[in-house]
Amino acid sequence: MDALIGFAVFVAAGGLIMVSRSIKQVQQYEQGIVYRFGRVLPRTRSPGITFVRPIGDRLVKVNLQQEAMPVPAQEGITRDNISVRVDAVVYFRVVDPIKAKVNVRNYLNNVSQQAQTTLRSVIGQSEMDELLSERDRVNRQLLRIIDELTEGPWGVKVDRVEIKDVSLPEGMKRSIARQAEAERERRARIITADGEYQASKRLAAAANIMARDPAALQLRLLQTVVEVASEKNSTLVMPIPVELLRFFDRGSGQASAELPEDTGEAEVAAAEAAIEHKPGPDAQAAIGQDEALAIPPVAPIPEVPSQEAPVEDLLQPPTPPASP
Repeated sequence: MDALIGFAVFVAAGGLIMVSRSIKQVQQYEQGIVYRFGRVLPRTRSPGITFVRPIGDRLVKVNLQQEAMPVPAQEGITRDNISVRVDAVVYFRVVDPIKAKVNVRNYLNNVSQQAQTTLRSVIGQSEMDELLSERDRVNRQLLRIIDELTEGPWGVKVDRVEIKDVSLPEGMKRSIARQAEAERERRARIITADGEYQASKRLAAAANIMARDPAALQLRLLQTVVEVASEKNSTLVMPIPVELLRFFDRGSGQASAELPEDTGEAEVAAAEAAIEHKPGPDAQAAIGQDEALAIPPVAPIPEVPSQEAPVEDLLQPPTPPASP
């Protein structure tokens, strides 16, 4: 009787062990691979409760979550012969659990080694400016090369590759800083020159407007005197009045005939005449010639009693000289 009870207990314990070994649980982010006497079954086990044979079957779980693997910094020489040090990070996930477990021993180490060799190769094919300013293109090139070598044979899908940092030699950093400083200086000079050009145009327009009205120029002169006097200076220097300068300009008109033709005196006189609303010397000569040629003599005007000279004497045209 005791032997029978012991046998029943042994059978029950063995059954419990068999049941515990047969029932497996697969998480949502995992896939199960079943090895039956060393051979992989073609169908993977989905997340949830799954049953396997207690004898001869072995369940291996594969994580399907995306992983981020840092790529150690790689030193290389770019296409324009500059030594750089570049590190990156690779984002990948397993899409075929059977290939990831059967075709490669350790897919994590293989992906890391493949990323390092590809990064060194891309560094040698790129220029320094491309590594600094065109990282998106370099990232796409790294992604294409690594994914082609890992997805097909290993069942690992590379989703994204990002360059983290590009380290340059100190001499190259100083050269880049000098280049950037020179570029900023060039832009500053261009902006300053453009501002001076626009200011000169505004000043020329203002001078043209004030030249048409002497009162405006005199007001501007008085405003300048007020601004200078507000600085609390002990000495105030008054400039020469504008009217005095115009007086000398009129007085120098007699000697203008002795100057060369390209001195510009005629243009200055015409401008001053336009400011004073009077025709210039050339215009007056032309008007006098037209009057002598085309205007008929003025008829005599009846005498008007006045103490001054008779009006008809003033209006009587001069007697033309006798022809030889």
